[in-house]
Amino acid sequence: MELRPMQYKGFVWPHNPRTYTITYDRQVAVHKVPFGRYAMQDLGMTHRVMRGEGEFVGPEAYDTFRALASVFYEGGPGTLLHPVWQSAQVYFVALALTQEPRKDYVRYTFTFWETYSRYRDTLAPAGASDEGSAPQTGGGTTSPGGRTHTVAQGETLWGIAQAWGVTLGELLAKNPQLKNPNVIQPGQVLMMP
Repeated sequence: MELRPMQYKGFVWPHNPRTYTITYDRQVAVHKVPFGRYAMQDLGMTHRVMRGEGEFVGPEAYDTFRALASVFYEGGPGTLLHPVWQSAQVYFVALALTQEPRKDYVRYTFTFWETYSRYRDTLAPAGASDEGSAPQTGGGTTSPGGRTHTVAQGETLWGIAQAWGVTLGELLAKNPQLKNPNVIQPGQVLMMP
């Protein structure tokens, strides 16, 4: 099975990182009660932390690392497309060299924190209304709000991106409500870049 390359914002890894871990944490409070007992309270999940390490090898290795560092300096959240796991909206919070860099070899580590955008996804701008907007089956439209595509039965996000001549990353960035690019529903309206 050939894995797709990992991507974040405009940077595409020339080869995937050597290691990659995801840490899930749940915050639990412990409350003391009389007679030596206690009660536990689930305070919910905290952010997921995605860490990894890898190497860039070849005559352009250091230049590739500098390109990744430039993406780090941009700040703000972006879409991380992992070769195996679902995509996520994340902040790029750490990037480090783990050895003295050479022009032909750079070993590095990175850390991403996933954003929790459920609050943003449930809020609509004031005055927004769905009245008069009947979904169109498997087609694209242009309106004052921009270009849209209505998902038809059997379509995939990858196929829609190819049909419109955009990358999957661009399509995901324009539609932050999509948490998993493998799950879209017929009738769902997507904003097109």
